[in-house]
Amino acid sequence: MTRTLAALLGTAITLSTLTAAQAQEVNLYSSRHYDTDERLYSDFTAATGITVNRIEGNGDELIARMQAEGANSPADVFLTVDTVRLARAAAMGLLQPIESAILEARVPAYLQDDDNNWFAFSQRARILFYDKTEVTNPPQSYQDLAKPEYAGQVCIRSATNVYTQNIAAALIAHLGEAAVQDWATAVVGNFARAPQGGDTDQLRGIASGECNIAMSNTYYYSRIIREGDSQITPEQLANIGWVFPNQNDIGAHMNVSGGGVAANAPNRENAIKFLEYLTSEQAQQYFSAGNDEYPAVPGVGLAPSVAALGIFRPDTIDLSDIAANVEAAVKVLNNAGWQ
Repeated sequence: MTRTLAALLGTAITLSTLTAAQAQEVNLYSSRHYDTDERLYSDFTAATGITVNRIEGNGDELIARMQAEGANSPADVFLTVDTVRLARAAAMGLLQPIESAILEARVPAYLQDDDNNWFAFSQRARILFYDKTEVTNPPQSYQDLAKPEYAGQVCIRSATNVYTQNIAAALIAHLGEAAVQDWATAVVGNFARAPQGGDTDQLRGIASGECNIAMSNTYYYSRIIREGDSQITPEQLANIGWVFPNQNDIGAHMNVSGGGVAANAPNRENAIKFLEYLTSEQAQQYFSAGNDEYPAVPGVGLAPSVAALGIFRPDTIDLSDIAANVEAAVKVLNNAGWQ
């Protein structure tokens, strides 16, 4: 009897120790693939003692994985690089609403999901770039891309890309679906080539002379300023100008990285602590210094490569309004023949 009781007590102690160890971890499903994020994770662990376990992959793949895992999913946090997939995960019931005074205080309301399923932690302005040697009157708004004078000059990403879907959804929220349908159809008529490649490829298209105008997120250009690019010479880079669009009305469209707590998070409190950490001064500065992004928290300083682009007026539309128009945006782009 004594040995049995001792054995039981030993088992209980072991289980208790395991539970305590499990409580000091957070399982992150992330589509952010930047090596610089390693510092975010190590600093969070140093500050809290909570180990970050990561599963990285494409946002859609991670969503499918969470759905397949169901209630047994080990995911605590879903982190991705666009509003489209954040909204999709929430709509599929893969995220849970949370209450956090820290997140509410530090993240502006328009950068939060209306139901608190997700929050933005960094931003990238989606702006227009142009060849200064070829374009004397660059477009000053997203709508200007539809002007006949830019026929055969525009390089841009495909209709399946979430950044393209986001900008179309934002314009629908501002201008209405009919107006954006006309816009998208006219922009397709101005393509210099069929949509292809990533944002850096659009900038390379300007450098190579394949197109005179392109749309890209700012952090790709800022990264070239900081690190260079094997396919863009310093002379070619100097000939690329940029415009923050719509500075007299809606402002420049902002893409975001953001995240939320998984619906079945086994370490829910640690997950919330991790999201709160991403709004800290340290983490926000690192988004800018490490990955050339704009902080989501107001008042945080910018890295030189980001500040070099200048001050601008961002579009402060509620991200939930963009998410609500993504389905309409996909239809508009397909109807326009935007490949």
